[in-house]
Amino acid sequence: MSNHNLIISQGSLAKGQLDNTVVLITGGGGGIGLEAARSLLWLGAKVVIAEIDKKKGLQAEKLLQKAFGSDKVCCFYTDISRENSIKRLYYNVIHKFGKVDAIINNATVAPTGAVHKVGIQTWDNSYKVNLRGPVLLTTYFLPDMLKRKSGCLVFVPSSGAAPYLGAYEIFKTSQVELCNTLAGELENSGVNVFSIGPGIVKTETADAAIHEIAHLYKKSVDEFYKMSEKMMLTVEQAGAGFAASIALADKYNGLEVSSFQALIDIGIHIEEDHIKEEIELSADQKSIIIEMFAFIKKTLEEQSEGWRSRPVFERQWVLRDFKKYTGFPPEYFIENNIHFEVKLQQNNLTKSDIKKLQLDKLHSYYLHQLVLLRDYEKNQNKLQEYTEAITSWISAIEEFNKYLEESWK
Repeated sequence: MSNHNLIISQGSLAKGQLDNTVVLITGGGGGIGLEAARSLLWLGAKVVIAEIDKKKGLQAEKLLQKAFGSDKVCCFYTDISRENSIKRLYYNVIHKFGKVDAIINNATVAPTGAVHKVGIQTWDNSYKVNLRGPVLLTTYFLPDMLKRKSGCLVFVPSSGAAPYLGAYEIFKTSQVELCNTLAGELENSGVNVFSIGPGIVKTETADAAIHEIAHLYKKSVDEFYKMSEKMMLTVEQAGAGFAASIALADKYNGLEVSSFQALIDIGIHIEEDHIKEEIELSADQKSIIIEMFAFIKKTLEEQSEGWRSRPVFERQWVLRDFKKYTGFPPEYFIENNIHFEVKLQQNNLTKSDIKKLQLDKLHSYYLHQLVLLRDYEKNQNKLQEYTEAITSWISAIEEFNKYLEESWK
């Protein structure tokens, strides 16, 4: 593929804007890692590929050097499950480039099978690659970042528990907690840390896993993919999202994002044409929508501000619970709320802008809060007061959605 036709070039990021940035990508010999490397090189970064497959690593190095220059990219054989290998990687990279500004923990193994049938050696290997490896990389590279008061650690988790994928998902989802822990420890250090999910991507690793488990779900491989076709990204799209996230590291610090979101944030929209259609609203409709949405927006902002002021462990529990039920941190909703208001004021609102609000997820979270309240609040006066408040939040979203649907009919 020509460097001028890369997906990353279609967004708002400038070619070369990551000049003098050194990015280390584990598992970068193929798939998403290779495409992330390609996009990062277009953005001007120097790239280090850490790869356990020597043949793939050398092929990737040759391919990328030909396209971007021999001084821009190199590959080192690395087994991230072994500390000596990580230590050797550290000294090789420092000797080559003098520093590492960002690490993308892309390398993975994806074992499949029922929990009791996988075997403890498979569990151990998954732990070593999917969790221990990222910890080792952090151990060796983070101190230099702290000295410079600059750097970025990127973790690549999976979506959560799924039947027959336990030996993979458990350690991959642990990367989210590792990221959250580091976010607290690295606050105000100058080092950014966040996690990014690639989404459903047809890589060699993912395809092999799906071929293994599709029959366990009583689906053909084609049927398995078809269930998720609206959420799928290509390998290049996912890699471009990874690269974009490095450019947006200050914005994403402490968050759990996705390649899809990163692409949207740089102006690359991967969606159906009908979602891009602008919505025509009368002046009266626009006024009503602004008024209704103001309440929803203010409610979340006040909640988020209240959560941030709580003691650290209570704050972490609340934010984790919010992300569990919505799939995103509060900042994601707040930013999209602002985007929605701007587009509404400019009279170029699309169905995509409404979809991005993810109000159905916020609605589900408020319903969850209502259940928690009824289970734990024993003071009847407070129970009534809080129930009325949460019910008003739920009703506001329902009424808003109903009015929007009626407005564009």
